Amino acid sequence: MEPAVLTLKKNEDRRLRAGHLWVFSNEVDVQRTPLTGFEPGQVVEVQASNGKSLGVGYVNPASLICARLVSRNPAHGLDRSLVVHRLKVALGLRERLYERPFYRLVHGEADGLPGLIIDRFDSVVVVQMNTAGMEAAREAIIEALQKVLRPSGILLRNDSGMRKLEQLESYVEAIGEVPESVRLEENGVTFEAPLAGGQKTGWFFDHRDNRAWVQGLVRGLARSEPPRILDVFSYIGGWGLQAAVAGAGEVWCVEASAAALDYAERSAALNGMEERMKFLEGDAFQALKGLRADAERFDVVVVDPPAFIKRRKDVKSGLEAYRRINQAAMQLLGKDGILVSASCSHHLRREQLVDIFQRSARHLDRRAQIIHQGHQGADHPIHPAIPETEYLKAFAVRVVSD
Repeated sequence: MEPAVLTLKKNEDRRLRAGHLWVFSNEVDVQRTPLTGFEPGQVVEVQASNGKSLGVGYVNPASLICARLVSRNPAHGLDRSLVVHRLKVALGLRERLYERPFYRLVHGEADGLPGLIIDRFDSVVVVQMNTAGMEAAREAIIEALQKVLRPSGILLRNDSGMRKLEQLESYVEAIGEVPESVRLEENGVTFEAPLAGGQKTGWFFDHRDNRAWVQGLVRGLARSEPPRILDVFSYIGGWGLQAAVAGAGEVWCVEASAAALDYAERSAALNGMEERMKFLEGDAFQALKGLRADAERFDVVVVDPPAFIKRRKDVKSGLEAYRRINQAAMQLLGKDGILVSASCSHHLRREQLVDIFQRSARHLDRRAQIIHQGHQGADHPIHPAIPETEYLKAFAVRVVSD
């Protein structure tokens, strides 16, 4: 059956022709193709005002981003065949990049499957269908995964905040054999990560390269004396444990979730690092205040918070939160200490975070030097026409006396 047609207003096709995949509701010619005439997740052919095809996608009349393209070829809609093809292309990249099967397999728009996230943990995959179109293609996605990967288990973590924006229900469902937790390897370190009960998909592969850089930093510092490390917003100890394995003498992990810290302790034991690690449960801002009151000092402080700026309206309060946490972290650095600071907020620009480092250092009568800049890993590719696919920022900042 031919898909329904979604027609754009005059000149509203330029961004799509340049490579973007999104259609906003105010770009649609609602006189010719009323949005109310479509069902959420319905497959559509998007056409310019002159009737020329721009590709096939899916629609959600309830969302500001009312349509997303999945193919430029009008003959190829969002079906099992297309998903199989996209998975094979994505898998080919990851198998060239990584020796072990632990990575983000599908990164939404950048892998040609907008609204779909798939993380691989060897024989188990965790899937997020964040849009109505991907939810409508649920069975095609499951069948394609089974054909391409033959996983022992598929966990549908369809409980993200983005689904609320799409007016979709939240649910978590296991297909096949899905354990409570999985073991994964990253940069030579073994972790035990929760799946259904963990954050997002259970692990954050995007910081792999940045954590590897910190390992190298710690090895260098350890040549003179094993450094003290503070890992703030540690989750299950991704940064801290890798620092311990690299030669840190003492690592503190600060995390609000007791369950996450339990997994951090398990992972520390798996690597024989339990004697080097300490775990502090509590709010990060309060914990840093308490450590400062106790005159604790660290050679490296890692700050990797959740997104303080999720939407444009959060920019003002989010900037203040980033300033507070980075300044508090700097106050815990010893002489010639290094702050490793990250942000996963797309709406926080790199130059804004750099300005926070500069202002915070000057407020403390110290001087900041940026010695490293990091990004999201290669398994989180960036679509060159969609700035929103580039979100992760990481800096290493040396903070010295002025």
